[in-house]
Amino acid sequence: MAEEIRIDTSVGLALVAWDAPAKPRSLLVLGHGAGGGVDVSDLLAIRRTAVAAGHAVARVTQPYRVAGRRAPAPAKVLDAAFIDVVAELRKRSRAALVVGGRSSGARVACRTAEATGARGVLALSFPLHPPGRPDRSRADELRGVRIPTLIVQGDRDPFGGPAEVADPPLPANFQMHIVPGGNHGFAVRKGEPPALPGITNAVLGWLDELLG
Repeated sequence: MAEEIRIDTSVGLALVAWDAPAKPRSLLVLGHGAGGGVDVSDLLAIRRTAVAAGHAVARVTQPYRVAGRRAPAPAKVLDAAFIDVVAELRKRSRAALVVGGRSSGARVACRTAEATGARGVLALSFPLHPPGRPDRSRADELRGVRIPTLIVQGDRDPFGGPAEVADPPLPANFQMHIVPGGNHGFAVRKGEPPALPGITNAVLGWLDELLG
């Protein structure tokens, strides 16, 4: 069972679900989606397999969710909280830092990657644009990342499928794992293979490559 850590950030109280082996190979800090939490299936699957493979995993609940609000805080507030949380977690582990998250959490990780000193970014269901609004692209947040980045994207994600994310072609520091039939939450159509085994294998393989 994860240890709960309470962290007073500059913008309010954040909660961290902390799982770590004695000598972790890396510290993977993950954020949640805009209206969700840290107990969604993909974050839990990554936590389970990553910890078993020797990585520390911290799942961060943003202060607005701790306060009981569903509407997300402004980007600068989300980023400030995440940077503060990572700084506190670095007091627990100096292992190689990887930041990430799903949807809104992926955006936060991309925007704060440089400030946190991360070695890699894990972007789960990066929301390239609001559904039906490709004119409101957030590609600059994603493509602004200069360190190794793994994007995990369902091929029927209404927030932007793999073809949209990779148009124009992504820089060499990016890799992408495509979930066949996957929507924004990685639910797949009947007859498609389950998403989670492929996702966890891709994440662990990428972490191995990242850490050399």
